[in-house]
Amino acid sequence: MFNKSTFALAVAMSTGLAFAASAETVIKVGHGAAEAFHMHRALLKFEELVETGSNGEIDVQIFPSSQMGPDREMIEGVQTGVLEMAIPPSSFFAGWDPAFAVIELPYMYASKDIAFDVLDGEAGDGMLGRVENQGLVGLGWLELGVRNVTNNVRPVATPADLEGVKLRTMKVPAHVATFETLGANPTPMNFGEVYSALQQGVIDGQENPLAIITSQRFYEVQKYLSTTGHVFAVYMPVMSQFFFESLSPEHQQLVKDSMAKARAYQAELIAAEDAEQLEQIRTAGVEVLELTAEQRQAFADKTESVRLQYRDEVGAEVYDGWVAAVAAASGS
Repeated sequence: MFNKSTFALAVAMSTGLAFAASAETVIKVGHGAAEAFHMHRALLKFEELVETGSNGEIDVQIFPSSQMGPDREMIEGVQTGVLEMAIPPSSFFAGWDPAFAVIELPYMYASKDIAFDVLDGEAGDGMLGRVENQGLVGLGWLELGVRNVTNNVRPVATPADLEGVKLRTMKVPAHVATFETLGANPTPMNFGEVYSALQQGVIDGQENPLAIITSQRFYEVQKYLSTTGHVFAVYMPVMSQFFFESLSPEHQQLVKDSMAKARAYQAELIAAEDAEQLEQIRTAGVEVLELTAEQRQAFADKTESVRLQYRDEVGAEVYDGWVAAVAAASGS
């Protein structure tokens, strides 16, 4: 189903065509984040690598900030070939295949390194393969980040502190279930609406990685931040299968290699910026509460029922395989 987002996508596409006259192939890439966000800057590296590596035969055009519509519409655009490539959060694919919900279940990984060990291993490769059934080619993983809670009601040190807080979440059932279990009032809404909803008091808070909280300037309209670290989230770059197969084998490999290098570049950016972002949020006047491992464990224990509920949703085989991969990566 297409709506005004699809129209916006078509308009953005037509404006890009004038710049592509000299290149044989155009790859239009849509995503929802701001240009200051590390994922966008990693995509600029992808653009540079693909255009240089193809000797200018491929022109990569990046459309940030939901110019091509919300994430679900962008995925549909790639499926139908209206758009060559999109960078949605992996959780959106659960709308087509419930197995994808397992990646972003609450407190699934003790660390980011463990999460990437799983995603880069056999379990993650299996997930990438599953989108072929949706007319897509999965190109790997880009970091979205460790999600933390901000709000205007009170500091959040325990699950009880979330009681009644009206919190914007993504339109991801597992995220909604997580915050319902923690006693909050989860309120799904499109990403582009969050700042004004916080500003106007329509919602009390939101949850996102530090890099999004800073790049979207949510700290201007929030009083408290708690490093709950409740979900580690990733983007899954996808390309139209039809379009990918129309590329030469050399260009197919170039696209895959360039995405892998872009992710390595993104990791460097994130490592350099995390502490700086926390300080930026603090300097803006937000009260920052850095939770201890013991405090986080209380949230993890409280949300165990959500993880187990999703064993049925995801399918026992996929869920148990993912949990086993996490255990192996954890050395447990």
